[in-house]
Amino acid sequence: MGSGFALSGLQLQPNHLLFSSRNFTTLLPASFTNSRHLPLLKLQNQPSLISSCVQVNSTVSQGTALSDICSTETYELADINWDDLGFGLVPTDYMYVTKCSKNGKFSKGDLQRFGNIELSPSSGVLNYGQGLFEGLKAYRKQDGSILLFRPEENALRMRTGAERMCMPAPTVEQFVEAVKMTVLANKRWVPPPGKGSLYIRPLLMGSGAVLGLAPAPEYTFLIYVSPVGNYFKEGLAPINLVVENEFHRATPGGTGGIKTIGNYASVLKAQSAAKAKGYSDVLYLDSVHKKYLEEVSSCNVFVVKGTTISTPAIKGTILPGITRKSIIDVACNLGFQVEERLVSVDELLDADEVFCTGTAVVVSPVGSITYLGERVSYGKTGVGAVSQQLFSSLTSLQMGLAEDKLGWTVELS
Repeated sequence: MGSGFALSGLQLQPNHLLFSSRNFTTLLPASFTNSRHLPLLKLQNQPSLISSCVQVNSTVSQGTALSDICSTETYELADINWDDLGFGLVPTDYMYVTKCSKNGKFSKGDLQRFGNIELSPSSGVLNYGQGLFEGLKAYRKQDGSILLFRPEENALRMRTGAERMCMPAPTVEQFVEAVKMTVLANKRWVPPPGKGSLYIRPLLMGSGAVLGLAPAPEYTFLIYVSPVGNYFKEGLAPINLVVENEFHRATPGGTGGIKTIGNYASVLKAQSAAKAKGYSDVLYLDSVHKKYLEEVSSCNVFVVKGTTISTPAIKGTILPGITRKSIIDVACNLGFQVEERLVSVDELLDADEVFCTGTAVVVSPVGSITYLGERVSYGKTGVGAVSQQLFSSLTSLQMGLAEDKLGWTVELS
């Protein structure tokens, strides 16, 4: 027998620690106990996520059952008001961190206590904006297990963005495994069913020091999580948008089609002005003709006319949203005709219904659009029938309330 051995499907190595709780078993380096990692102690006045641990060494025999070496303890949810969650940061227990080596490959990575990170003042992300992020969610089912929604799609999108930004990126497998590890380590922060979700924020950034304009010499991949409620304060209620006619979110040949950090800073001015006037958010037009829809600050947009649903085509200036992609498939399965094409602002104003999609909002119905000072309202009964149907269909999949025939969810237990 070599230095490693199998334990109930888990490959163990000497000088590693095995952690186990009711539904969670993982293997971590013994160095996890050093000062920069979360101590192997119960958090003060909070139940521990980890019920037991053992030092793995060569004396543990092959085929030993988990029940022989790990005690079982029921974990408890974090002590917060789940009914009062907004879309804001709630500090949790762990974050995942790894750095890329000189050959462009990322190390295995580990879990660290959630907290501040150290960066050089000359880091690529601070000086030249060399950074990307992703967003996905974890939901708790009625049986206590946890579902991820299409995490491999986020991994693929990050790799596409990294190529455009001249950055290395984790493999799809490493990305997904890191997400799983981070969620399971923070499972007490996943809201109860129907109370929200655990928002997962992977970050990829140029952390190495660079003075002249060039790719950074080192990169950091980091994941942190936070329990969240609704993105818009209205919840699943109509939002009010204003069409922006002066500022533009993206231009052809730019970076509008990837999830780089700079895309979001550029919308803050118009968004802040719109919110000061009572609007929920801003809808942007294309920068060339100034008449075709692009997207909202952080959401894709859909226009409904009869049984046809239209959405702006992905041509490099619009983010290829994973929720957008999922809604298109769900809508087609429900019998709607979905068109991805140029959608003019005139079609928007003549629509029967309008809604937005995104990881944070899922599906957000639009109650009114204001364009050049004129306001057009949609429907008189609140949430439109199409928006409601699509929202219910998608969230039922995400939350495990409906059978996942599409293979989109990943169950963690």
